[in-house]
Amino acid sequence: MKHQSLTKKLIKLLAIATSVVTLNTQAAIFITPKAPSISASSYIVLDYNSGKVIASHKPHDKRAPASLTKLMTAYVVFQLIKDGRASLEDDVRISKKAWKTMGSKSFVEVGKTIKLKILLKGMIIQSGNDAAVALAEHIAGTEGTFTAYMNQYAAELGMNNTRFENASGLDYKDQHTTASDMAKLASATIRDFPEFYPWYSEKEFTYHDIKQRNRNKLLWSDNTVDGLKTGFTEKAQYNLVASANRMGMRLISVVLGSSSGESRTAQTQKVLDYGFRFFETRIIDKINQKIPIANSTKDEIKVSLKNSTNVTLPRGQYKLSQQAIKLNANLSAPINKGDSVGYLVIKFEGKTLANLPLVALEDAPESGFFSRMLNKIGL
Repeated sequence: MKHQSLTKKLIKLLAIATSVVTLNTQAAIFITPKAPSISASSYIVLDYNSGKVIASHKPHDKRAPASLTKLMTAYVVFQLIKDGRASLEDDVRISKKAWKTMGSKSFVEVGKTIKLKILLKGMIIQSGNDAAVALAEHIAGTEGTFTAYMNQYAAELGMNNTRFENASGLDYKDQHTTASDMAKLASATIRDFPEFYPWYSEKEFTYHDIKQRNRNKLLWSDNTVDGLKTGFTEKAQYNLVASANRMGMRLISVVLGSSSGESRTAQTQKVLDYGFRFFETRIIDKINQKIPIANSTKDEIKVSLKNSTNVTLPRGQYKLSQQAIKLNANLSAPINKGDSVGYLVIKFEGKTLANLPLVALEDAPESGFFSRMLNKIGL
């Protein structure tokens, strides 16, 4: 009887152990759905910190930018303010051309003088075409000259498939951009001008007793969204560049050529939710390891990552990833502090997720002649 009782207990323990193993196995299964299919001509969603593209569809197709153009108009003005060549307190005189500009307006009046800061906010929040032209003329004398600034900065940012022909975004035969290029511009705006970026999250702006709301409806429906810009023309259809920050992870999305204002909002929400739900970004900034060094007075030296690195991965994979150090071939003294020694390789289920450069944290002087000879013969 005692033997049977013990056998039953062992069977019960084995069943428990088996169930635990099964649960652990199930917990280690990762399913990352395919990127969403959305109702738009092209799109992209990427992580701001790592630059990793999470999902895209025709990201390099050339499209009319519409008022997304104003992101570059603002970028140029911000840069000139930073360089001391313009000021938020500049008085800007409104020309007849600016006043007559068609499309969305801030309702500036011809001949009036308005502070540059007011015009910038009118352009960013109200999407005023008149404000955009007035800013361009103030900075460069003419809107045509201003576009040379726009295209120069576009080139510097690597926007290789973009060309600007005006400051407002009104349709022009050779004015075009791509989802990928607009994502680069959004990233640069957030990175280079943190003091101005919060303006893109302001929900309304009043000028001349006329209150207008920001056309980015995600600012109301998703409190993690804090920018950037909408755009619409008959040629472009409905565009939206957005950015959201959830739990320390910032994503940038660009949706071009959607069928309506409601659609561009819904499609943008879809791609942002996909990115946040199924991906995560980890900062890898510390590694305290020692590696052996041949032909040195030291047996081993400390190594670390060359730079802190942001890595974007399918959610959950980093925690269960395998990490190993891969040393450079024929690594031998002498080695100076800061020299490259190899890579930290991060893998998950046999797939390499990242190769991160490693450097020496200390010198490894070369050993003497006799010590090296002994090493060669294995003594």
